[in-house]
Amino acid sequence: MVVWLRWFSLSLSCCWSLGWSEVCFPAVPSGLFSLAGIWAYALFGSDPLGPLALGGLTLAAIGTVVVDHVGGPVAAKLSGSSNRTALIAAAVGFVLLFVLGPLGIIVGVIGAVFFLELVEGADTETAAKRSIYTAAGVLGSALAQLLLTGTILLAFVVVTVVF
Repeated sequence: MVVWLRWFSLSLSCCWSLGWSEVCFPAVPSGLFSLAGIWAYALFGSDPLGPLALGGLTLAAIGTVVVDHVGGPVAAKLSGSSNRTALIAAAVGFVLLFVLGPLGIIVGVIGAVFFLELVEGADTETAAKRSIYTAAGVLGSALAQLLLTGTILLAFVVVTVVF
């Protein structure tokens, strides 16, 4: 029994650590790892989580996943770019992640939006404005993920230790 609990604690710690690794590695799905940690504890943990805590933590983790996937493209769309530009910029940012690391996402999205806006006939000023707004959206999305993941971790600790 003690060996099983050690392995369980280790796997739970790994899920939380991987969820927080989003800070350094943007391709890591922090919300999904946080969700896995929550449900691993709910299903196999020594103390049960209440339905309200489990539901709230689950919704926060799902919200983190949504923010992770739509932050940059939504910012591109809100800046006036087309759906095509937003989707291509997201794909270019993802590919450049593996070439330049975390910086590749920002450079890829900004560069793709700027280039595609010029190709679609926008002037240089408009293309630059849209690419900067998109960059702000990508960085804002990363900050929101960090805050959501931190809140999930803090709430989980409070629920399991205090209550």
